[in-house]
Amino acid sequence: MKVSASSIFQLLFLLFLLSLTTQSYSQEAHRRWRKMNQIRNDKFDLILPEVMRENDIDMWIIMNREGNFDPLYPDMGEGYVGSTGYYIFTDRGGDRIERVALGISGYLLEQGGAYDYFGSDLELKNFVEERDPQRIGLNISTSIGGADGLSHSGYLELAEILGKKYEDRFVSAEKLASDFRSRRVASEIAVYGEACELSYTITERALSNEVITPGVTTLEDVAWWMKEQLFKHNLESSFGMPSVYITGSWGIVATSTDRIIQRGDVIMIDWGVGLMNMYTDMKRMAYVLQEGETTVPPGIQNAFDQAVKVRDVIKKTIKPGKTAKEVETTVYEALTAAGFNKMKGFNKYTEGDVTDVIIGCHSVGNWGHGIGPSIAFFNPVRLGYEIKPSNLLSIELFAYTKVPEWGGKKLRVPLEDDALVT
Repeated sequence: MKVSASSIFQLLFLLFLLSLTTQSYSQEAHRRWRKMNQIRNDKFDLILPEVMRENDIDMWIIMNREGNFDPLYPDMGEGYVGSTGYYIFTDRGGDRIERVALGISGYLLEQGGAYDYFGSDLELKNFVEERDPQRIGLNISTSIGGADGLSHSGYLELAEILGKKYEDRFVSAEKLASDFRSRRVASEIAVYGEACELSYTITERALSNEVITPGVTTLEDVAWWMKEQLFKHNLESSFGMPSVYITGSWGIVATSTDRIIQRGDVIMIDWGVGLMNMYTDMKRMAYVLQEGETTVPPGIQNAFDQAVKVRDVIKKTIKPGKTAKEVETTVYEALTAAGFNKMKGFNKYTEGDVTDVIIGCHSVGNWGHGIGPSIAFFNPVRLGYEIKPSNLLSIELFAYTKVPEWGGKKLRVPLEDDALVT
C-alpha cells in the first residue's frame, strides 16, 4: 500500500493539533490546582490563626470517612482517605497554626505545601495527648449544614479513641467554620471574580437570540443549553437545573419546563457556576419584544428601574463592623427614607402605588448560599454574625412595582449579583 506525502503531512498535522489540545488541557488543570493551593496556603497563614483565637479553639479536628467527606473537604485540599482520616489544626502559639493530616494522603494534597506532617489515623490519640488542647472544635451544627460534617458515629468514635477527658473538651466549631470560609484572601477574590464573569456571560448569552427563538424555544431548552456550557467549561453549579422562568401579573408562570417562550414574556434566570471551589449565585432578566416593538414597555422598564434604585441603596448602606441583623435594620431604614415600602414577608406585597421590597442578602462563596454572615431573614443564626471586610454577599432583592400595561398589577423584579464587602 502506498501512502502519499500529503496523507503523511495531514496525519502529522492532526497529531500536532492533538498535542496542543492535550497540552492546553494539562495547563488549565495545573493552573486551577495552583490557584487552589495558593488560596489554601493563604487562608491557613492569614485567616486560620485569627478565627481560631477569636473562637477560643485550641485544636480543630475535621473527620472524614471514605465515601462520606466533610463539607470542608475541598477547602482542606481533598486527598485519599482509606478508611478514616483527619485534618487537624492546632494553635501552639506564635503566628502560625500547625496543620496535620492523619489518614489522608495523595500526590495533590502532599504537593500542595499546606500541611506540616502526614501520618496514620492510628496516631490520633497520641497526637492529641501530646498537645493537650483545652477546647477541641468539631464540625457539629444545628443551623449551618456546611459546619455539620461530623456524623453521630464519627462523634462516638472520636470519644472512644480520645477518652472521657478529651470528650469533655469537645465544642462546636460552627462559628469557626463560618468565619474561616467567609473571610476571604486576595487569591480567593481573584478566582471569585473569574467565576462571576463566567456566570453572567453564560446567563446573558442564554437570554439572547443566540439561544432563544420566540415561539419555538422552551424554558427547559434554555436551561439545558446552560447545563451544556457548564460541561464545556468544566464548571460545577450549586443549582441542579438553572431556574429559567416566566413571570406575569399573577407571579411565576413556569420554571424550566416545556413552556414555549412567547413574545411579550418577561423571563428571569436564577443560577450560578462553580469554579475552583467558588460558587456564584445571580439573576438576570429579559423582555421578549413583541412584533414591531423596539424598546421595553414603559411600565416594565420602570419596574426594573425601581429595583435598580433599591439595589443602589443597599450597596451604599452595607458596612462592616456591625451584625448582619443591625445592617438589615439600617438597610430597611434607608429604603424607607428613599420612598420604598418594606414588605411584612416574602411575596406579601401591597396594592398601593409604592414599590414594595424585601431583601435576602445571603452570604456566597463556596456554595451559592455560603455559610458566613447573612443579611437574610431565612438565616436567623447568621443574622447575629458580624459583617467583616472581605465577606462575599449576594446583593439579592425582590421589588414589586405596578405596571400600567398589566392593568396596575405588580411585576416582581428579582435582582441579584455577588459583591465584596470592603
